Amino acid sequence: MAIKEEDVREGLIGEQNNRLPKGHPWMVYFTTFVAVCGSYEFGACAGYSSPTQDAITKDLKLSLAEYSLFGSILTFGAMIGAITSGHIADMIGRKGAMRVSSAFSVAGWLVIYFSEGPVPLDIGRLATGYGMGLFSYVVPVFVAEIAPKDLRGALTTLNQFMIVAGVSVAYIIGTVLSWRVLALTGLIPAAVLLLGLFFVPESPRWLAKRGRRKDFEAALQILRGKDVDISQEADEIQDYITTLEQLPKPNLLELFQRRYMRSLTIGVGLMLCQQLGGINGVCFYTSSIFELAGFSSTIGTIIYACLQVVITGLGAVLIDKAGRKPLLLVSGSGLVTGCIFTAIAFYLKVQQVSVGAVPALALTGILVYVGSFSIGMGAIPWVVMSEIFPLNIKGQAGSIATLVNWFGAWLCSYTFNFLMSWSSYGTFILYAGINAVGILFIVAAVPETKGKSLEQLQAAINA
Repeated sequence: MAIKEEDVREGLIGEQNNRLPKGHPWMVYFTTFVAVCGSYEFGACAGYSSPTQDAITKDLKLSLAEYSLFGSILTFGAMIGAITSGHIADMIGRKGAMRVSSAFSVAGWLVIYFSEGPVPLDIGRLATGYGMGLFSYVVPVFVAEIAPKDLRGALTTLNQFMIVAGVSVAYIIGTVLSWRVLALTGLIPAAVLLLGLFFVPESPRWLAKRGRRKDFEAALQILRGKDVDISQEADEIQDYITTLEQLPKPNLLELFQRRYMRSLTIGVGLMLCQQLGGINGVCFYTSSIFELAGFSSTIGTIIYACLQVVITGLGAVLIDKAGRKPLLLVSGSGLVTGCIFTAIAFYLKVQQVSVGAVPALALTGILVYVGSFSIGMGAIPWVVMSEIFPLNIKGQAGSIATLVNWFGAWLCSYTFNFLMSWSSYGTFILYAGINAVGILFIVAAVPETKGKSLEQLQAAINA
């Protein structure tokens, strides 16, 4: 299936014309880099509130309740973004959805920068949260749809790596920059993304679904390289799209019919495993956990942030070699172990037994926990979610999975302090139990998706 030069120029959505390096073998990497700038933006939003709390409350004379609303309203914005993400990405394309997300993020950061009181501050935070919710769905989906099957896992895992990097950088530079200047730094990844989108192709699978055959083939050729024969891959994608078009587009309730139930159960189940195991409680309140255990919160938080970045990078290297399911099982086992160590530390403190061992045990438990989360449970649920839903339900099903993820994030972060007031060691025993149930779910329900095309995988799961 040869692609003529004029078809390539024609097919790439007007805006690109001759600016794309036609057939460049590294285009898929460059396109992924552009997309995961949205993931970095996500991380910058998530990490903003922690280092700025004292300065914002002092400068704007906010009460603790007002600042708490500022911090938590991000999650509500993300839930709204999650609800609309699939529809937007299906209607205007993956690139269009990333543009919308970037626009909300830019507007939100500017409103925060110019804020002189709690109301504009909350509006800006809500806008950046909406951008986060949209990014959390569309970035992994876009990367999965452009990547060759042997690189799909590693490239999709970069989504989580860049989120972690964005959070860690915000933590670190937030200690030396004012809260207004830190808000301006959030404009940088959005600007890079918006500029980069002019030079990368749209998702070939989305173009094929929209019936734009020339655009689809041109985009796929550019992503794979000008000298690569794309005919087999293009035919496989087109045949699968044709099969899907013969099926009626399901409404929300029809997603729960037997045909789609397995993929929906896997996607939603993994999101629940990711969030209900305690990650947002641990992440949001790392400093207070270390302080409660008698360990330096500053040193602990820096080690935590650095470990997250390193282990998430290691996971990206391993995912297409070790596979998704083995890494998830290793991750789940480590989460249980980390929770048990932390629970023991707090139990010893409460019982006033071997108190000198408490800081070391707590540090070990938290680091094992975050390292284990970073190697698998942090990234892989998003990878699998982007792989298992067929295109005719991807928007609706992906929105449901993303909404469940954000609701779980809110529930975990909201209940953490209440649970710790009830029992510090009991909290981590509870999380250990939830993560153990997650391991059983992974063993019973989650398939290995490594090395299979999206079409092969979705046909097998949704047969």
